[in-house]
Amino acid sequence: MEKRYSEMTNYELNIEISALQQKMQKAEQMGMVNEFAVYERKMAVAKSYLLDPKNFKPGQTYTIEGDPGSTFEILYMNGIFAWGYRNHSTELEAFPISLLKPE
Repeated sequence: MEKRYSEMTNYELNIEISALQQKMQKAEQMGMVNEFAVYERKMAVAKSYLLDPKNFKPGQTYTIEGDPGSTFEILYMNGIFAWGYRNHSTELEAFPISLLKPE
């Protein structure tokens, strides 16, 4: 049985991230767009466990990796996920913290 990302050590997470990168490359080469997106999201979640959620503060605004020009204001944190609003919209969204970069 596989471990959850939350149960893995940093070393195990880095190995998992490397394996996901290889799977992403294969999926991209084979033109499997949906599979590529799944591995990309899994990798973002795994990378989030290498970061400290305490460094992400509610009320602060971040840019979203892979979405140039978009901003994200954190309303609250729930584990490794930041919940808030993208581009000042009224629709609540969640992002793994690895996708958020300080403005």
